[in-house]
Amino acid sequence: MPNLNPNPNHNSDQSPDFQQGQPIVTLADNSGHTLACYVEKAITLSDSGQEYLLLLPVASPIEIFSWQGDDDTLADIEDEEIEPLFPSARAVLAELDLTLQRSAYTLTAVGNIPEADDESCFALEVDDDGATDNFQMLAQFYHRDQRYVACTPLEPLLFFAYRTDTDTVALLSPEEFQRLQPQIEDQLFEGLE
Repeated sequence: MPNLNPNPNHNSDQSPDFQQGQPIVTLADNSGHTLACYVEKAITLSDSGQEYLLLLPVASPIEIFSWQGDDDTLADIEDEEIEPLFPSARAVLAELDLTLQRSAYTLTAVGNIPEADDESCFALEVDDDGATDNFQMLAQFYHRDQRYVACTPLEPLLFFAYRTDTDTVALLSPEEFQRLQPQIEDQLFEGLE
């Protein structure tokens, strides 16, 4: 059985039930890929009775970026570009005893992520407003003379979902989240900081 240890970037000061006894649900995308997630928080809106969930992937999320030009800037790659890169990315991560998986909504790796150090961490600007996300560089590889890097985010990757009438879990669309954000945000993040 694979080692399904939780995302090591998650705050370990959480309850001791984080690994054992914490509910796990599965998200599925339109391609049939699945993503096992811990339920970090569940709330039910009193007016509708709808249950909303804050989810953290069980396996570590993986992002792949390409190196651009001579100035060594990183660029995000599109989802459809992942398929030809997947075997190379999987091979370099296997050298770190990580198993790269095609999961719903994100790539993931099963195994123990190496401990982050200053040299392997970087911030990447993610929008025009100057917002950044922090990543740990895990491995670099080449595909068709293009250099790529496989990384894991240093902040937890969280998903917002709801429980359906058939007791499955579905991801909230960005529009649905925007609409519900004032009602659920305070309750979802209460006690998680």
